[in-house]
Amino acid sequence: MSNKDPVYNIQREDTPLRTKAASPYTLIAPVEEDGLSWPSIGSRTRSKESTVEEQARIKRISDAVKVILTEVGEDVEREGLLDTPERYAKAMLYFTKGYQTNILDDVIHNAVFEEDHDEMVIVRDIEIYSLCEHHLVPFFGKVHIGYIPNKKVLGLSKLARLAEMYARRLQVQERLTKQIAMALSDILKPLGVAVVIEASHMCMVSRGIQKTGSSTVTSCMLGGFRQHKTREEFLSLLNRK
Repeated sequence: MSNKDPVYNIQREDTPLRTKAASPYTLIAPVEEDGLSWPSIGSRTRSKESTVEEQARIKRISDAVKVILTEVGEDVEREGLLDTPERYAKAMLYFTKGYQTNILDDVIHNAVFEEDHDEMVIVRDIEIYSLCEHHLVPFFGKVHIGYIPNKKVLGLSKLARLAEMYARRLQVQERLTKQIAMALSDILKPLGVAVVIEASHMCMVSRGIQKTGSSTVTSCMLGGFRQHKTREEFLSLLNRK
C-alpha cells in the first residue's frame, strides 16, 4: 500500500469489542502496477535491494536473534548456537520471500492462455507452509483452488505458485484464503473462483490450548461459486478420492 492510500485501520467505538476495524482488502487492488501484490511497508525496498544490502539485512536480523537467545537464558557463544542467528536470519527471509515476489514476472510469467473452456478447473492438495503473524510459529496444510474460465486459463503450476507466494508471508489463514482467491480473480477475470484451505496451526498444537490433531478450514467463494449448486459441485469434487 502506498503512502497515498487511505488508512482503514481506524479506531471504531461501535465495534463489539471496541477494536480496530479490519483493513478491507476488497477495496484494494490485488495486483499493483509494478507487479507486487498487497505490498507491506518495506516490500519494495526489499525487492530491489542489492546483495550488499541483503547481507546488511541478514546482519541486523542476526543481531536481534542474539538478543532473543540471551534473554531466554542461552549462551550465544556456545558451539551449538554460534551460527544459529545467521541461519535463522536467512531462514526468515526465505519464509517471508512472498513479500518481494513479483506476481506478474515471477508467478504468472506469460502463462495465461486463450482457451474455449468454460467448465470447472480444480487443482487440489497444494501443500503450503506459512507463519502465523500472532506468534511467528508455523501453520501448514493444503490449498484447493478451483475456477471457471472465461475464455482464459492459467498454467496449472501457476496456481501452486500463487498459493506459495501468499503463504510465504506473515499470515492469518482467513486472509491467505481471500488473497489467493482475489488475486486469481483479478488475473483471469473468470466466471468464478473458489479457494479452500485446511491447515494445522502450531500456535494451537504446541502452545496454548494444545489440541493435537485439530485443523482449521477456511473458504472463499467468488462469482459463480456463490451459487449453491456450483459450490456443492466444487466441494464434492474435493472429497472424491
